[in-house]
Amino acid sequence: MAQHGTGGSGSVDALSVLELLAQQAPPERFAELLDRAREAGRPPAELAPLERAVHLATGVAQSLARREQRADAIDALADTARELTHPYDLDGLLRLVVRRARRLLDLDLACVTLRDAHGVRLLHSSEGGLTGQGLGPVGCPAALEREGLGGLVHALGGPAWTEDYLTDDRFPHLPAVDRVVRDEGLRAVLAVPLRIGDTVLGLLYGGDRRARRFADGELALLAPLADLAAVATEKAGLLDQTRAEVTELELDSSRARTALTRMRYISAAHGRMMNLVLSGGDLLGVAKAAGDALDALVLVRDPGGRTLAATGEPVGLDEDAVAKASLDAHAGGRPVRTPAGPDTDRAADPGADPGADPGGGQTWVAPVVAGSEDLGVLVVTAATPLTGEDERLLELAAQSVALLLLMQRSTAVAEGPVRDELLDDLLAEPQHAPQQIAQRARRLGIDLRKPHVLVVARPEGGEQGRAVVWASSYAYRMGGLKTVQGGCIVLLLPGVDASAAARAVSAELAPLLGHPVSVGAAGPGWSPDSVARLAQEAMRCLDAMSALGGAGAAASVEDLGFLGLLLSDDHDVDGFIESAIGPVLDYDAERFTDLTRTLEAYFASGGSPTNAAEALHVHPNTVSRRLERIGELLGAEWQKPGQVLEVQLALRLQRTRDVLARRRAALSTGPRAARGEE
Repeated sequence: MAQHGTGGSGSVDALSVLELLAQQAPPERFAELLDRAREAGRPPAELAPLERAVHLATGVAQSLARREQRADAIDALADTARELTHPYDLDGLLRLVVRRARRLLDLDLACVTLRDAHGVRLLHSSEGGLTGQGLGPVGCPAALEREGLGGLVHALGGPAWTEDYLTDDRFPHLPAVDRVVRDEGLRAVLAVPLRIGDTVLGLLYGGDRRARRFADGELALLAPLADLAAVATEKAGLLDQTRAEVTELELDSSRARTALTRMRYISAAHGRMMNLVLSGGDLLGVAKAAGDALDALVLVRDPGGRTLAATGEPVGLDEDAVAKASLDAHAGGRPVRTPAGPDTDRAADPGADPGADPGGGQTWVAPVVAGSEDLGVLVVTAATPLTGEDERLLELAAQSVALLLLMQRSTAVAEGPVRDELLDDLLAEPQHAPQQIAQRARRLGIDLRKPHVLVVARPEGGEQGRAVVWASSYAYRMGGLKTVQGGCIVLLLPGVDASAAARAVSAELAPLLGHPVSVGAAGPGWSPDSVARLAQEAMRCLDAMSALGGAGAAASVEDLGFLGLLLSDDHDVDGFIESAIGPVLDYDAERFTDLTRTLEAYFASGGSPTNAAEALHVHPNTVSRRLERIGELLGAEWQKPGQVLEVQLALRLQRTRDVLARRRAALSTGPRAARGEE
């Protein structure tokens, strides 16, 4: 019976163990089964088979658990492998790796360090840390990889771990790493290399805050993850590099498209300027086309600095800086940006653009040349800084202006003989066939019924040839005529201000020749018949300047005052009196005052207000007030030698004219009245 009973209880025990095993009960349930059997007072002979069954069942359960864990790990690795095939950037990829490593081995901390292009370990990703510093010799040269746990990995050629890092003396300790381990409260640490072939890209670190031994199976799980991470890291690096190269190619392509668009724009702008030149356009049209293309104000200046055409008036233009830049531009043969002037706001802003004008833009000077000949400059004031392509367009604009100037010169030279003959015929006395002369002038685009002045220029030394060539171009440019007579250049120019015309010719011709030029002018005239008379007056004006020691000066008949009255053929006495004392005469006529008599008495008394007052029988203060009024009418400088002489001459002429008028009136009433008048 006992044997039967024993066998029966043994079967029951085995069945109970199998039931627990089938339920995948935890180890505590098996221990409870043994405890109940012991408490029941069962003999050792009966407990032994139960203990054996429990031991075997526990082993089977652990084996099944490990197998299940391994299966889960394999599934996790498979999932990780699938995730690593997705297009991550490097940082995102490494965050995935450390997250998976923590889950696979139930770690408190995981991080990855990679070697950069200079062989320095850099922390790329970390998870689970308290300080965010990670592990390993971060930021240290590759030579220090042999220190710490990384050195143990290098020595073993594979994963390495320690149950208690700070007490492990199998490897040299790095103070920085020990400090991190201590701050994080870690004990168990492992390191797995990220390897591709024989190349180690970095290290995968894991840490636990309890003492722990890592089984070979756990390391076997982490090693494939590290290998997958290495491959994915290399792939991500190549992908990042490819992306960077693609981005750079896109930027290059964008820059190329922008440059191509700009070059097409420059070509179109240059084409517009050349069409203007070839279709007979003028300098202003070419300057406007260049200004529109550059979004700038453009000035065309000749070698003497005279503005030939302008699209606007730049504000605050530093002429000294422009002059210096002009020299540099001609010396270098390319556009030059002007330096900052001392009178701009840049003194208060040291960081301002040195080429910027006070308005916020830039001023450039481009040379206008034909071979080695200086034809002038382009002065460009741009609202925004010019690019390299803009500088090229500026050069093309200067070339277009140079071509137009050469074409104008060539046209002037080609038409020169015809135009010279016309002016020669206008200067001849008497004129031959006046109607034919008028028709010839109209064919050349010259209307002699409009006001014109005549200018005579005489170079004081040097060769005349260069001056003649310049005169042909200048007359053509100004819409006038030119000829050469008696060693002088004669110019018939449209306009009413002879003095201004003389100064303009002198200002342009003298710097070109490099020596003085005497210039006389007369006018205006209003008909073809007046040309010869104006030429005689201008020549007499030129001779008068030479006689007075004024060689190299520029003046008109009007500028010479009473000398101009003597030189003029029409002897315009009324005009001279009006210009000298007209306001005083008008004031007396309107207000019945005696300013004219006061002037005569003032000059007769030698410029003494007191003596003049005695002669006029008035108080000296009255004379002083009258003289102040005369100063208001004639100007503050009326008593200076030049003007005071003209005032006295005008007073004498006015007095003489009044006497003659009274005599004519007396003669008309009879001899007695005439004698009484005398």
